[in-house]
Amino acid sequence: METISPVRYFLGQPVNMSSILMTTVAAAIVFFVCFFMSRRIQMKPTGAQNALEWLVDFVKNIINSNMDWKVGKNFVMLGITILLYVFVSNMLGVPFEIKSKIADGVYEVWWKSPTSDPLLTLSLAAMVILLTHYYGIKIKGFKEYGKDYFRPVPFLFPFKIVEDFSNTLTLGMRLFGNIYAKEVLMVMLVTLGKSTLFLAVGVALPLLVWQAFSIFIGSLQAFIFCMLTMVYMSHKVSEDH
Repeated sequence: METISPVRYFLGQPVNMSSILMTTVAAAIVFFVCFFMSRRIQMKPTGAQNALEWLVDFVKNIINSNMDWKVGKNFVMLGITILLYVFVSNMLGVPFEIKSKIADGVYEVWWKSPTSDPLLTLSLAAMVILLTHYYGIKIKGFKEYGKDYFRPVPFLFPFKIVEDFSNTLTLGMRLFGNIYAKEVLMVMLVTLGKSTLFLAVGVALPLLVWQAFSIFIGSLQAFIFCMLTMVYMSHKVSEDH
């Protein structure tokens, strides 16, 4: 069985409809979850508000471990948004996938984890790196920020330029590689289970175990992406870097 992305053409350019759909679904889920968790704020938090406050404290701890709070307090909402969006995106493909048959043995995948698409993960990574430059210039000023590329010695300048590109690549591809591998193995187990009744029974337990492990992988990758975002941000905005 061959699975492909549902590509359509808009103004002569190829567009991955699955990535657009799942990216929108993930964003909508994050928005509505945060909206309903925060719509009734009380002095004594209960229920969903407790969970939201725990999430805020969790992100604050990530920020505090990487930079001074006077600067880091500006990035709480950024950290929450990245953590939730990447987590939800990683989880969407865990319970199931939706495919449509277009030919014998060929299927278009519509429902999957959007982070299994390298274009999305690299776009997220590029956005993070661009934001680090933006806030570095905003907080330090352009002149002082530019001097950081020549500290502590001027010959490090080309290496720091290369570092910006390598950080973008590794940040995006790490997330993509883990989520893509998770979904490929899950599809292989499901395909194997469809062969015979005996194999269906045999792969049931491994599939459940792998789904549980996929939740762990997705959660860990969301944490790592958020942590590295704050690490890279601290390198640009902190005075000691």
